[in-house]
Amino acid sequence: MSGSKQIKLNINGLDCANCAAKVERKINEMKEVTGATIDFLNKKLIVTSDEENPHTLITSVQKVIDSVENGVTISPVSQNINNIHGHHSHTDGHAHEHSHSHSHDHGTDELKKLIGKIIIGGILFIGGFIIPESSHLLRFLTFFASYVVIGGDVLTSAFKNILKGQIFDENFLMSIATVGAFAIGEYPEGVAVMLFYQLGELFQSIAVNRSRNSIADLMNIRPDYANLKTGNDIEKVSPDTVKIDDLIVVKPGEKVPLDGEVIEGHSAFDTSALTGESLPREISPGENVLSGFINRTSLITVKVTKLFSESTVAKILDLVENATAKKSRTENFITKFARYYTPVVVILALLIAVLPPFVIPGVLFKDSLYRALIFLVVSCPCALVISIPLGFFGGIGSASRHGILIKGANYLEALNNVDTVVMDKTGTLTKGVFKVTEINVNNNISSIISEDELLRLAAHAESFSTHPIAQSIVRAYEEKGNTINKSLLNDFEEKSGYGIKVNIDGQSITAGNYRLMELENIEISERKDSGTVVYVALDGNYMGNILIADEIKTDAEKSVSGMKENGVKNIVMLTGDTKAIGESTASRLNIDKVYTELLPDQKVEKLEEIFKEKSDDRKVIFVGDGINDAPVLARADIGIAMGGLGSDAAIEASDVVIMNDEPSKIVTALKIARSTRAIVWQNIFFAAAVKIIVLILGAGGLATMWEAVFADVGVALLAVLNAMRIIRKKFD
Repeated sequence: MSGSKQIKLNINGLDCANCAAKVERKINEMKEVTGATIDFLNKKLIVTSDEENPHTLITSVQKVIDSVENGVTISPVSQNINNIHGHHSHTDGHAHEHSHSHSHDHGTDELKKLIGKIIIGGILFIGGFIIPESSHLLRFLTFFASYVVIGGDVLTSAFKNILKGQIFDENFLMSIATVGAFAIGEYPEGVAVMLFYQLGELFQSIAVNRSRNSIADLMNIRPDYANLKTGNDIEKVSPDTVKIDDLIVVKPGEKVPLDGEVIEGHSAFDTSALTGESLPREISPGENVLSGFINRTSLITVKVTKLFSESTVAKILDLVENATAKKSRTENFITKFARYYTPVVVILALLIAVLPPFVIPGVLFKDSLYRALIFLVVSCPCALVISIPLGFFGGIGSASRHGILIKGANYLEALNNVDTVVMDKTGTLTKGVFKVTEINVNNNISSIISEDELLRLAAHAESFSTHPIAQSIVRAYEEKGNTINKSLLNDFEEKSGYGIKVNIDGQSITAGNYRLMELENIEISERKDSGTVVYVALDGNYMGNILIADEIKTDAEKSVSGMKENGVKNIVMLTGDTKAIGESTASRLNIDKVYTELLPDQKVEKLEEIFKEKSDDRKVIFVGDGINDAPVLARADIGIAMGGLGSDAAIEASDVVIMNDEPSKIVTALKIARSTRAIVWQNIFFAAAVKIIVLILGAGGLATMWEAVFADVGVALLAVLNAMRIIRKKFD
């Protein structure tokens, strides 16, 4: 055996979210299956199994599904079966294409059929009222015909499921309730219940479809074609067929179809679909573009660097589609609750129908049966089972619109319980780009040398070095309109860990740290600054120093204060920088604790110490760059990778990926998590409260079938609409 493998399947034909939960439970009972999850909203079934042959597994799973639900079919999303060890599988780029076939998510044809049934049945229903009561048989036949037209498919499904032993489903409950209404002579009410049940299903289907489309629109970044350049010809092809090193042309208004390097042309790009940034990004030859960007101004030629299956857009679509498969604790709880809730209510309905006529004097069996039928109508938990994952689905979609990829509903829920945020410094709170911030001439010789001359000497000395500090000095010199004349330089010597010695036009320049000055016996006084100090000497005489610092990101301070305003109690910074630099950055940003001069493994040790101090129900976030910090990202309760745009390591290592370099997006993620939780619990309390109230009123004879239908499909519809509010909400 080669270990557990994961296969992703399309699943079509499910009646409702509660039915999906039953199918999922049955598949998980298969001995060859180690785990199965149905993502009802995306119509996906993800199965983990030790079975070597995927086709054998698919056949076995289909047989199990057939034993539970009629008309439910599965088909492979991709032929690729991937080993899973904490990693997600890649799609083949077509995972966005879904079939449409079940009653909560009807395709166009199914919707038309349902609307037709409702219209014809509704006309017959109205006709039944027109017929005088004296024509009893004709009136009965008209109502019965209306009932069969509207509810025939429900009755058929209920009968088939009974043969399979599947009793407690929505079709069975609605069939028993309406047949019972006919049995006690309440023909109009029996038809009305089925009519409004189907109307509720229709509106709920439309609402769910719109919610899916809303999120699909947010993530509408998959390119439809690529303009492949071969010689002087341009051919429109599928992005899947383009190979690495092929040349593609992207015209103004088109999406960039694959990741690559711009080799010709200069243009502005809309990156909002990936990053949430509203401002366009200017990109020139030699710079990279990512699939999903939209070219705004000029034609460009791009050399492809990744296949479509490995491109940024494919990975993002895969992450968003798979996110709802990782269920939150709330979803798992409701699924278990629904498993026991329906049978309990059905048993209560049976007792209400049978016991009162024998126990309470004057109670007729007809009245107690009517009350029992109300219980049956209310008993379906679909309002809860569909609206809760839909709420998390909306939250994940909203986050993606803001340039935040959350890999699962479980992580979105966990963001509500964050106690401590641990942050890396370089690349997270700072830009990771060194910049000259001060030029200080030695006071004793300030009359004979200027700041510009000091910078000139240092820039020439550092011009041969590839060190980031050296390059920052050269860049500062060239930004003033100057050029380096390397013909003046000779006898270049780089002392690793110290600095540089070089002759310039016959004079000896020494540029480096304090230890180099000591080594060369040059007298200086050491500076204790929050940055890197480069000391410069000419012919053994101290000329002055240049201070280089890593710039703090413009929204870093706002991010720290925003996290504290949103419930984070402790913010900790871990850095490999010196104590002076680390403490200065922490002080400027109002960070609670800082640990400096740490190696990557020491960061993990510090995180372990922080874990010991937190309470059990609280979560620890680590925010890093996703590459050097991979071990810490993996160890944290929630790992957030900054600047994940195009970074494979960031996407793989973390639970949340912020697609640009803005730490303030962490605050946005916390706000989205809070709003999602509020909406989910609103739905739970609303649905539960209405159902309980109607059950009590029904048992007391104070509620009719009309209230019962509202408590079922009406509440489900309102819950779905409430869940989708988060998509339209702005958080930045």
